[in-house]
Amino acid sequence: MADKKAQLIIEGAAPIDLPVYSGTLGPDVVDVRGLTAEGVFTFDPGFMATSSCESKITYIDGDKGILLHRGYPIEQLAEKADFLETCFLLLKGELPTDEEKQTFDTTIKRHTMVHEQLSHFFNGFRRDAHPMAIMCGVVGALSAFYHDSLDINDAHHREISAIRLIAKMPTLAAMVYKYSVGQPFMFPRNNLSYSENFLHMMFNTPCEEKKINPVLAKAMDRVFVLHADHEQNASTSTVRLAGSSGANPFACIAAGIAALWGPAHGGANEAVLRMLDEIGDVSNIDKFVEKAKDKDDPFKLMGFGHRVYKNFDPRAKVMKQTCDEVLGELGINDPQLELAMKLEEIALTDPYFIERNLYPNVDFYSGIILKAIGIPTEMFTVIFATGRTPGWIAHWNEMISNPYKIGRPRQLYTGSEQRDYPTR
Repeated sequence: MADKKAQLIIEGAAPIDLPVYSGTLGPDVVDVRGLTAEGVFTFDPGFMATSSCESKITYIDGDKGILLHRGYPIEQLAEKADFLETCFLLLKGELPTDEEKQTFDTTIKRHTMVHEQLSHFFNGFRRDAHPMAIMCGVVGALSAFYHDSLDINDAHHREISAIRLIAKMPTLAAMVYKYSVGQPFMFPRNNLSYSENFLHMMFNTPCEEKKINPVLAKAMDRVFVLHADHEQNASTSTVRLAGSSGANPFACIAAGIAALWGPAHGGANEAVLRMLDEIGDVSNIDKFVEKAKDKDDPFKLMGFGHRVYKNFDPRAKVMKQTCDEVLGELGINDPQLELAMKLEEIALTDPYFIERNLYPNVDFYSGIILKAIGIPTEMFTVIFATGRTPGWIAHWNEMISNPYKIGRPRQLYTGSEQRDYPTR
């Protein structure tokens, strides 16, 4: 039941009472579903002031820099939990017991391989195709290879699909990379952790299998954890909208990948490195910083500030620590990374950036980490999609498990009035 009521007054019409609901956290929500019966509806481009669903998975307070998964702060999860424990939390709602964790990890490992016929599917793509184009195709195609668990009304089928997607995404991501460089696919190894296995499939070859550096594996795991879910963003909302039609989970996740591909969403860490390329050298930093401060100059410093977080990005502190660990471990002498560290120093000390809360965000550090590990820039969004998969699946499953309606936004029509086709 609604805790209170709001009243909408439209000139010339009787007042309309609307229920107001209070969540566990966050602002109250006005239920406007009854407006259509009154002959009006709301106008909210971008859905910036519209709650499209009720959810128990993730909560964000952008003003205070808070990100909670099932109530747990992201900083604590990144420090104390690994990626698969975070996956379990998002899917099940609670942290696993030791026995549940062991069972879940083992189950994931037993599903990391993909159908052998799927490897031939890659041959239909050009070698120079963008990795996200291939990921959209192969993830959507999974429904043609694993069509034994596509009954979305069967809880067991939904669980199998969730396991398969989380397990196979790093395998597919590594296959995309190997295909692009002309190297043979590497089979997953069940004696490795999730992130170790991913790095093994990415960088080892049948001729030489090197031991995975534990510092890099830990960093990779944190990258996955910090991208696991982010509430009702564009890609998650896309997954929910596609799922509301009754589409199978593989198709829904493919839709999420397509939305993530957009440069305004998942391509931000790629944009950071492109910006560093544009700056070129440490000696040019002052000039470009001044350009960034000039409101009439189109140049923007990418990876600073955040659309949602108005104070600071809670993921960035953990990512900065991880970045320092990776660069310290590898001892890389890379001019681009030196440039990035100099920009970070300016952003953290320059009053212009401090006053406007233009802090380095998660995309700034993740781009640097992935580059240091050796992952090509065009693969960054594929990594993002791999980490975001449990969040997408959790939201899809939450929606399907409860009463829901097919998504059908309305519009403010400003086109021509009705007119007759002319007689010629």
